[in-house]
Amino acid sequence: MGVEIRRAGEGDRADVVRLLDEAFMGDPVSCWVFPGEEHRRRTHGAMMGAFFDMALAEGYVDVTEDGAAAALWWSVPAGGPDGEGQAEEDGPAQLRQAIDPENERVELIGRLTDASHPTDRAHQYLHMIAVRPDRQGEGLGTALVTAVLDRCDREGAHAYLEASNARSRDLYERLGFGFTGTPLDLPGGPRMWPMWREPRGPEASA
Repeated sequence: MGVEIRRAGEGDRADVVRLLDEAFMGDPVSCWVFPGEEHRRRTHGAMMGAFFDMALAEGYVDVTEDGAAAALWWSVPAGGPDGEGQAEEDGPAQLRQAIDPENERVELIGRLTDASHPTDRAHQYLHMIAVRPDRQGEGLGTALVTAVLDRCDREGAHAYLEASNARSRDLYERLGFGFTGTPLDLPGGPRMWPMWREPRGPEASA
């Protein structure tokens, strides 16, 4: 039986933010952005909420019908995530001000990922994907991603993401993503791997 997927709306915000908060609380990147555990537990959910809102504004959020997994996608036009250079420059600072004004890493990670983000072609950007810890290993995340990638293949659209660990990088490689060649090393923190996917023709998926 296949995984049922639907498009999330504002009414799903609390449930999806809770899922993201739980799934990424111990993620190496989240731990780098919020190095103190107590502070991370107080603040991390607010960042996940901001990411949910950004996805609804710039793209879409897909969830499994049972709410056990969610993926945040941005529909990025040619020219970059914001299209206009000034808006792109201000975004990370605005996020820091809204989430954790004293924490420069909130702004820094936004600037670093913006700098590595391809801007020459429109694409679908997988910003985040989360699966409830007790449901991991069931293929829910793969189902969420492949649903969009299948559409990309039909429409000739590109896709992009940053893998935050070697395990996820290997998974994305199996789904047709390739490492861009320049890793994103967070200062004093973990490595991320920017990955790009060309649309596959019928012969590639046969």
